[in-house]
Amino acid sequence: MLNYASSKQKFHPTPPQTLAIGFIIIILIGSFILEAPASHTDGQSLSYLNALYMSTSAVCVTGLSVVNVGADMTTFGQVILMLLIQIGGLGFTTMASLIAIVFRRRISFRERLILQEALNQSTLEGIIPLIKKIILYSLVIEGCGALLFSVRFMTEMPAGQAIYFGVFHSVSIFNNAGFDLFGMFPEYATSFTHYAKDPLINVVSMLLIILGGLGFIVISDLITYRRNKRLTLHSKVVLTTSGILIVLGAVIIFIFEYTNSLTMQPLTIADKIIGSMLQSVSSRSAGVSTVDIASLRQATQFLLILFMFVGAAPGSTGGGIKVTTLAVLFGAAASMIRGRQDVVLFRYRLDQERIHKAITFTLLSFFLLVIATMVLMTTENGPFLSILFEVTSAFATAGMSTGLSSEFSPFGKIFIVILMFVGRLGPVTLAFALTRQPEKEKFRRPEGRITIG
Repeated sequence: MLNYASSKQKFHPTPPQTLAIGFIIIILIGSFILEAPASHTDGQSLSYLNALYMSTSAVCVTGLSVVNVGADMTTFGQVILMLLIQIGGLGFTTMASLIAIVFRRRISFRERLILQEALNQSTLEGIIPLIKKIILYSLVIEGCGALLFSVRFMTEMPAGQAIYFGVFHSVSIFNNAGFDLFGMFPEYATSFTHYAKDPLINVVSMLLIILGGLGFIVISDLITYRRNKRLTLHSKVVLTTSGILIVLGAVIIFIFEYTNSLTMQPLTIADKIIGSMLQSVSSRSAGVSTVDIASLRQATQFLLILFMFVGAAPGSTGGGIKVTTLAVLFGAAASMIRGRQDVVLFRYRLDQERIHKAITFTLLSFFLLVIATMVLMTTENGPFLSILFEVTSAFATAGMSTGLSSEFSPFGKIFIVILMFVGRLGPVTLAFALTRQPEKEKFRRPEGRITIG
């Protein structure tokens, strides 16, 4: 007779399940630390729901906040938040691999599969060298950003505080989180609005956001371009699509907000241009702003919603459906209009699996936003556009806010927490994590025809 214990199946999580479990564990650990009195200036515990909200927002590099990070959190709490942002931006699998590399522990085949899933790679080839590059590039870019920020902040605060501010904001912006510490100064407005006329802060912020949003694969390609004299198809698509979106967004924001007395009208032409560029760059994932988001015209807010939905590039610190997905969808539409069977980008034909994945990911994301918006419209008080804005920002881990999400009910906050988690993990990855391992079909059914359009 078989032993009951031995007959039980052991749970062997798939790579998507491992990713989901790993993120949940990091979020829970962070929430318990952020709940503690040591994390808050008043010496009292934060409610667990708000602590969970802040931990999820940091690990999922979203940037939505229910507390004033600069005024209400101690240095200890802020450092914990920064560490959660760093872990969330690089991915806990990357951080675990770093520890394994430091201690010279061999990374198993299963661990490589998890890394492949986390980094959106199609093959296992070159995974470990890519991890080393990711860590190196992150440290160098964040270090340069911290240095430039620190030099600028030294003109208005003590050197020690300026360096601390430089490091925190460099990590937060590069990882597309968007948290800031300026709330500790009552005379400063929210986010980076105090620096709307400061070219150094604007330019450094844009560079950090762009580098964080392009993805480490593209950065690696750009660094080796002088030697290889070529870019991969992935890099070409990311750079081209990102460039078009940045310019298009900046032009539209400039036009829409040019005469808005609450945002850009008081600025000079040069400041309006650089402000429009920053908002266009930041809207797709970073959450940094030099204008009051709630004061933007509704047309501009809707544009930001569309840009947040698109997001950054795969393998980056940003969220959204990704710029490559958008490029594939437009490529498929163009091919259909021209009557061509293949989807071709930069003279390369895309396989049908990529196209199906892009369509599936976009539809799942769209329906998730629709359902989430309908639910919160029922449970929360607020205009439709503002609720849609907060929902999209949470799902796309963008961090931009009209200020409404901090006023949500406990149910609304829990819902936003779930959206941030799903957005960071990705609807498709989460769906694979919640379902059984797919089985190969043993036969194909007869082809049928339906009328489209």
